[in-house]
Amino acid sequence: MNTNDIRINLPASKSMSNRWLMINHLMGSHFRIGKLSTSDDTKLLRQLLTQLETRSSDVFYCNNAGSVARFMMPLLAITTGSFLLTGDERLCQRPMAPLIDALRQMGLRIECTAQEGFLPVQIQGSVPTRRTVQVDPLLSSQFVSALLLVAPRLPEGISLTMTQRPTSRPYIEMTSDALRQAGIEVRRSSNGRTYYVQPFSGKPKATTITIERDWSSASYFYTMALLRPELRIRLLGLQLDSCQGDSATDRFFRQLGVVSTEVRSPYRAAGRSITVQGGGEKAKTVIFNCIDCPDLVPTFAVAAAVAGQRVVLKGVSNIALKESDRMVSITNELRRMGVTVNATHEELHILPSVLNPKEMVRTYGDHRIAMAFAPLKLLFPDLQIESPEVVGKSFPEFWEEFDKVLNA
Repeated sequence: MNTNDIRINLPASKSMSNRWLMINHLMGSHFRIGKLSTSDDTKLLRQLLTQLETRSSDVFYCNNAGSVARFMMPLLAITTGSFLLTGDERLCQRPMAPLIDALRQMGLRIECTAQEGFLPVQIQGSVPTRRTVQVDPLLSSQFVSALLLVAPRLPEGISLTMTQRPTSRPYIEMTSDALRQAGIEVRRSSNGRTYYVQPFSGKPKATTITIERDWSSASYFYTMALLRPELRIRLLGLQLDSCQGDSATDRFFRQLGVVSTEVRSPYRAAGRSITVQGGGEKAKTVIFNCIDCPDLVPTFAVAAAVAGQRVVLKGVSNIALKESDRMVSITNELRRMGVTVNATHEELHILPSVLNPKEMVRTYGDHRIAMAFAPLKLLFPDLQIESPEVVGKSFPEFWEEFDKVLNA
């Protein structure tokens, strides 16, 4: 190994971990899950599933975890009992209407106790009366995944039709693939709009599921490779042929001159990793559609600001609906640093600029804003990141791994 190689331990995929936790709960805990994510969101979902099993409380508090709330809502709706599903102030501002509408179409009882279409919701669990449902996936693919995950436990399964092109479609396919791996029959119509999931009968075959390393978390180290091209950064356990939508990181950063190379260990059959290094050939202008990977927009925007290239990020309309309003978070912080950013509802245009960062990057309580801006400390060591602990939501060990590059 090159003496300049820096080995980064990435967390397990939060998205895959949470899907398998749901499947395991619904299938009677027949699967052994290896390398589960240590993120706050995964810990929270485990806690809420245990709470449901033990009936220790009827109030399910989801903090600011949108995927957790959306996964729990259908599960509670098909479970006998009366439940309150809620979260913090920001979560109660995030859209839930398409999922609520879909569950009501199925004859399930969901009542919004404050504002229609938002948490908190009072749920009276029951058996659905219809298996055919339509759902609008434009604001979040999680509405579709949440319904697909509970479908095997519905008496007749589900026939789910998406009324529009979904945001983050790879996450829906991740859900479908996990269900198939669990022995569930999942089909998709020829036009890709309708999913058919059959109810599961019988006993699933016990097996061990190993969760992939997380591509979302890997993206921040690509920015570091861009800034420190003399280093080779090795992302342990990561693979290029991943089902994760955020593997689009590789395609974007190649246009910024960061090259990924997959390495296989000669000693372990599953010993895969990726080395990334900057300094490669750059495109003059980068135009990239983020509709399938919206969580990467903060990373891409910050990288664009230091790459010296004109970058256009398309398909960004739903980033305002995340843990923070990321359209505001990104543009505010980049502009405070002197970056020229032009924003529309659908696009972000970032022009080559000279950065003059302030002493503190505001993170708006958003883990992805904190981690996206953190690599700038390689250029500006005195730069401070507000509320650095927010990274625990998805990558608790981020600062420890980050320091390996910072101190190299």
